[in-house]
Amino acid sequence: MELGQAVVALESTLISHGLPWPENQQIAVELEDIVRREGAVPATIAIMHGKIKVGLSPSELELLAKMGEKVWKVSRRDVALVLAQGTIGATTVSATSLIAAKCGIHLFATGGIGGVHRDGHITMDISADLTELGRTPICVVSAGIKSILDIGRTLEYLETQGVTVVGYGTDAYPSFFTEKSGFKAPCRLNTPQQCANLVYHNLALQLNSGILISVPIPRESAADGMMVEEAIVTALKETEQKNIIGREITPYILKRVAHLTGGISLEANLSLIRNNVKVASQIAIALADMKRNKSKL
Repeated sequence: MELGQAVVALESTLISHGLPWPENQQIAVELEDIVRREGAVPATIAIMHGKIKVGLSPSELELLAKMGEKVWKVSRRDVALVLAQGTIGATTVSATSLIAAKCGIHLFATGGIGGVHRDGHITMDISADLTELGRTPICVVSAGIKSILDIGRTLEYLETQGVTVVGYGTDAYPSFFTEKSGFKAPCRLNTPQQCANLVYHNLALQLNSGILISVPIPRESAADGMMVEEAIVTALKETEQKNIIGREITPYILKRVAHLTGGISLEANLSLIRNNVKVASQIAIALADMKRNKSKL
């Protein structure tokens, strides 16, 4: 950071709650390698034995991967609690954004952000990711909003929070597993340099709100939209029948959708996160170059 290098934050719930052992450790290492190949520095964030760690050692990655769902799934509200208890926690989008921004890291790559759940206007089940983006100067690069959620209401909520939402190389807002959600992207940027320029001005203005760069899944990896939607509807019904609530809902639905689609959605998920990490790294490098050039003026 002091050397002005490009740094990309990575969350740790993908490791603990997203995949089983040993695939979770393998993808964690692979994502860090992608960042390095693009010329940036990876910073996987987690809470290890009551301490916030920004950048994990190989042994810490392995421990987190092996413990899996036994570790805390840490949102903003849980950070102080997990630190106070001296335990291990995997950070969600909201907690990762919070910690990264406090460290001066401006780019964060993830799969998809949380949002307003379907029937969220009734249940008020709205992810803390959205309010975090409204009050934290971070640029999150994702494949949009997880398609198990209400994308339309989530976009409205992000607007209310003052979050700049960008379609990367697309006018159609992506839908996580598929390229198009049926909604229009609020604005479009086409290059890492354009995105870096946006981040630069957002920071210069001290808006203290975030940016969501929404990258469509690579076309060759996109899942069949109808098949995924049918699986989501089935999984949602199961959560009601089993009274699954709160932080357990999203991991359950994603696992069930992966099972119901015969693993197709999981492969799509891995493809899009790899792509997001690559794009985030390119933006981080462009931003670092921009900062260096501006400082010379």
